[in-house]
Amino acid sequence: MFFTEDFIHYVWKFRLFDRDNLRTTTGENIEVFSAGLPNSDSGPDFHNARLRIGDTTWAGNVEIHINSSDWHKHKHTNDNAYKNVILHVVYRDDDPTILPDGRRLPTLELKERISPELYNRYHHLVYGEQQFIPCEGSIHAVDDMTLRNWLTRVLVERLEKRSAAVMAALDKNRGDWEETFYQFLAAQFGFKTNALPFELLAKSLPQLTLAKHKDNPLQIEALIFGQAGMLDEDFKDEYPEKLKEEYRFLRKKYSLNPIEKHLWKFMRMRPQNFPTIRLAQFAALIVKSNHLFSKVLDIKDVTQLKKLFTGLDINPYWENHYRFDAESKPSSKSLGESSINILLLNTFVLFLFSYGKHNQQEYYINRSLKLLEQLPAENNHIVTNFGALGIKVGTAFDSQALLELKNSYCGHKKCLQCGVGNKILRMT
Repeated sequence: MFFTEDFIHYVWKFRLFDRDNLRTTTGENIEVFSAGLPNSDSGPDFHNARLRIGDTTWAGNVEIHINSSDWHKHKHTNDNAYKNVILHVVYRDDDPTILPDGRRLPTLELKERISPELYNRYHHLVYGEQQFIPCEGSIHAVDDMTLRNWLTRVLVERLEKRSAAVMAALDKNRGDWEETFYQFLAAQFGFKTNALPFELLAKSLPQLTLAKHKDNPLQIEALIFGQAGMLDEDFKDEYPEKLKEEYRFLRKKYSLNPIEKHLWKFMRMRPQNFPTIRLAQFAALIVKSNHLFSKVLDIKDVTQLKKLFTGLDINPYWENHYRFDAESKPSSKSLGESSINILLLNTFVLFLFSYGKHNQQEYYINRSLKLLEQLPAENNHIVTNFGALGIKVGTAFDSQALLELKNSYCGHKKCLQCGVGNKILRMT
């Protein structure tokens, strides 16, 4: 047999071994009242187990190994963290575990107690030659309730991991949710390719500075394009020259330092996605919506949230330009539906969840999940492959959960820690 120690953890945790006439390697009867709680930190593998060994009831820790000799190999003998181990659970008892005081540590050997069927299912999952995910040949047999419950759990795990970045930024911004939201939203306007320069721009240009010029769109545009490093040259057109003039004054007034222009990427990009267009859209949003995060907390309907991004009053100059001093055919420069959905997914959902988690308010956490259910699923190869396996993918709730499942579980073959893998392993 070939397996890792995790497999023995799994067998012990769910008691998936033959429990008839359970005895230690020295012949004492064993009765398991509680297998204990898994320990993800250093120390014994399970805490607070309750067992009866012989005539004595014990409460303490359980250590798991493939071979009993691993106890000495891992140097547990003189480690105080292992003094309260009451049972050594091993696949093979190849070397009696003798403690410093001469006692023999009670040991349960599972070698003849694990069914071949369980091992074969495990081996097929973890060591099979599947193309996409380990359980691609059997996930269709998992009942919908098990699958949906697990997807909800991994979705929350995904949001919890992503919210750590929000909390770190919030701490740097001294608890200012509005400023933190503004910075994250700006980064999302970069849509991956230009996320970094957008983020640097927002950090170099506080929202409070912009708020002072909310009634003057030209000055808002000057501040944003100026801080983006895009006004440091001579222009032929009147509009960028006006921006340059306004920025010269505002830069001195607020002691601003623009970011480097070379950070912005234009290559291999559709003109509609050029950073100049995204900056113009971002400027129009700033003019339209002050204290945007407060609006996010108040607005409950996804249609109303989307209206924050529709009808943006983008400067008419961009109707027939993609870059300064380069006229082009007239075209709409409004944010498209798919772009709005991405902004809602990656910023609004994340901040509703983070705010609820930080303030222990389930209302906002539930609203973030509800918003995901109102947004369409992303279209990528992972979602497509799950769909080909018969998994229903209707909303962003589904697609985000499946992305987390693939990246954090399937991709690392963590079938023993996965609710879906657990169900398949225990099928009869």
